[in-house]
Amino acid sequence: MRIVIAEDDALLREGLVLLLRSAGFVVAAAVDHPDDLLTAVGDVAPDLAVVDVRMPPTFTDEGLRAALEARRRAPGLAILALSAFVEDGYAGDLLAAGGGGAGYLLKERVGKADEFLDALRRVAAGGTVLDRDVVALQLDRRRPGDPVTTLTAREREVVALLAEGHSVPAIGRLLGIGTDAARRHAGDVSTKLRVPDEAQAMLSYLRA
Repeated sequence: MRIVIAEDDALLREGLVLLLRSAGFVVAAAVDHPDDLLTAVGDVAPDLAVVDVRMPPTFTDEGLRAALEARRRAPGLAILALSAFVEDGYAGDLLAAGGGGAGYLLKERVGKADEFLDALRRVAAGGTVLDRDVVALQLDRRRPGDPVTTLTAREREVVALLAEGHSVPAIGRLLGIGTDAARRHAGDVSTKLRVPDEAQAMLSYLRA
């Protein structure tokens, strides 16, 4: 798998390069400016881009915008966006764009190498991964008549893990309840939230 990295913090950028190469990935380019990301995507045709949301010159959302433009130029490009802050609006923009695997994680997750690499692989395979803190923020919001208020504590755990990109069997293992019980909870969640699909519909709900 060929990966490009766009991160203006030199220490984090080099850390990502070392981590990914040690895990067997090909880091085809590592750049510090969104314009260079677009150039690299055109030059090396990567499978996945790991991109800092906030990059020069204004350090708002240049990195994310460049990543979405890169996907427009290279359809199917998987994007794993990194942020130092919980910014669910940016996560929503990434998920709404569609067209390939997508992930949004806090930078602190990079320090947990196994979890970070697992998330990266799921995004590269076409999946969707949301940081647990972004999911928690979405679930804690209350709207009039919001069906999320009817979820039990266990069902909320299941929704959060679905949104993080975990499969139902994986959720059963993580919660220690087994696949059948996890599937029942996921079905109950789908019924309460009035959506037909266990995973992607959960993500659609969280985007709203």
